[in-house]
Formats: sequence, C-alpha cells, structure tokens
Amino acid sequence: MALFGKKKNTEKKVTAVAAAPAEDVSGVTMGRDISTILKHARITEKASMHQEQGVYTFDIARSASKRDVIQAVRALYKVTPRMVRVVTVPVKSRRNARSGKLGYTGGGKKAYVYLKKGETITF
Repeated sequence: MALFGKKKNTEKKVTAVAAAPAEDVSGVTMGRDISTILKHARITEKASMHQEQGVYTFDIARSASKRDVIQAVRALYKVTPRMVRVVTVPVKSRRNARSGKLGYTGGGKKAYVYLKKGETITF
C-alpha cells in the first residue's frame, strides 16, 4: 500500500551471523560491552541494609537480562552470584509545586545480586 505516494520495501534482507563465544576475554558479553550493562551501584538506605546479608543492588540498562548481569558481575568483581533478581522501576509523574507543570522521574531497571556467605563486593 502506498502512503502519500511512497512505496514500502517489502523485501527482507538475509544476513549471516557468525557464532561468537558467550564471554570474550576483552570484557564483551554476547556482543555487548560490560560497562553498558551495570550502570552503577545503587546506594540507598535499603540497599546498605541488604549489603549486610550479602545482597548488592545495581542500576542496570533497560535491555539487560539476568544472564547479562551475572556475566558482568563475574567479570568486574570476580565473584559468582548465587542468584539475581531484576526489577523494573516504573516512571512516575511528579508535579512542580511552584509552576504546577508536570514532570517525570527516570524509571529504569535495577538488579539485586545475591552472593554466597563470605563473598563481598567493595565499591
């Protein structure tokens, strides 16, 4: 169907994808850089209470999965996580008290990384 006189290209391009190893020595996991998966440690009162029990909290990329987080923690901190839980932080609307305009908080994703007893991560 033509929309405003332009035709859509319906041909599909086929590309060959070479099989890459799951974890490369240079710090790249599945074609992604580790530094883009873990943004930074989430330092809050709740997160610091969890650290006493061996649970560390990180802000992660929106497209990151549990496997990406596990590989990034292994490569950066040299510890193996026992379990990882990923939580989506919702975008919330906030009203400015002075001007009355509506704004939005960032939202994103965070990961809880559970370690074995005795293992720690230093920031």
